[in-house]
Amino acid sequence: MDLFHSGQVVKVCAPMVRYSKLAFRTLVRKYSCDLCYTPMIVAADFVRSAKARDSEFTTNKDGIDLNCGCPQRWAMAEGYGACLINKPELVRDMVRHVRNQIDNPRFSVSIKIRIHEDLKRTVDLCQKAEATGVSWITVHGRSVEERHQPVHYDAIKIIKQSMSIPIVANGDIKTLEDAENVHHLTGADGIMVARGLLANPAMFAGYEETPLRCIQDWVDIALEHGTPFTCFHHHLMYMMERITSKQEKKVFNVLSSTSAVLDYLNDHYGM
Repeated sequence: MDLFHSGQVVKVCAPMVRYSKLAFRTLVRKYSCDLCYTPMIVAADFVRSAKARDSEFTTNKDGIDLNCGCPQRWAMAEGYGACLINKPELVRDMVRHVRNQIDNPRFSVSIKIRIHEDLKRTVDLCQKAEATGVSWITVHGRSVEERHQPVHYDAIKIIKQSMSIPIVANGDIKTLEDAENVHHLTGADGIMVARGLLANPAMFAGYEETPLRCIQDWVDIALEHGTPFTCFHHHLMYMMERITSKQEKKVFNVLSSTSAVLDYLNDHYGM
């Protein structure tokens, strides 16, 4: 919570299924990211399965975020994710319940939402959550139905103007310049990025493409954390997208072992 009182725009790494593991969060923190989310954790799985807890609930500093923004069909079908924005009383009760379970007043309880077609409903939802003690709200500036349409930054601005708690803006932010522009457009206290950080984990530090130093850091951190090969490799494919030719991609993307990847990086980049 103290992050939002520094006077600086808070730089946030979004919750990404399969990708927001501790190793990746550790990497982006080295490159000016202030706040990192774990992947969305399904509460029922978390309660039932020690494997689910050990896999996803690895953290540096504690806080809980209620994900009311995930538009994926499986989440909507189960009654969570973005369909929760249509149940403001339930969201309010969930925030209250978490608040009542935790004695530490510095423990953050936040929510992440999408917007309604009727923005008054979104403002109402946010105000109900604020009244219950939510620490901050992240707003993805699209409705549940919208996928690739332009982000409604004007809607985020209206929500920000209607609230006294911090608001984090999310949606289509791929560079540090984008982040600065969205901050000026919306007045948001923080900027959350997903795919932009996958492609360039050093984005918040001002790099226009992934620097080789960052790729080396990822190799070191991933090996230290015992990151499974598929995850290790996929992150490198994203990071190297802009700095490799089509021919190089064909070779690199079909490598099938950590040793093969390390040999490739050594041969091509002297790592």
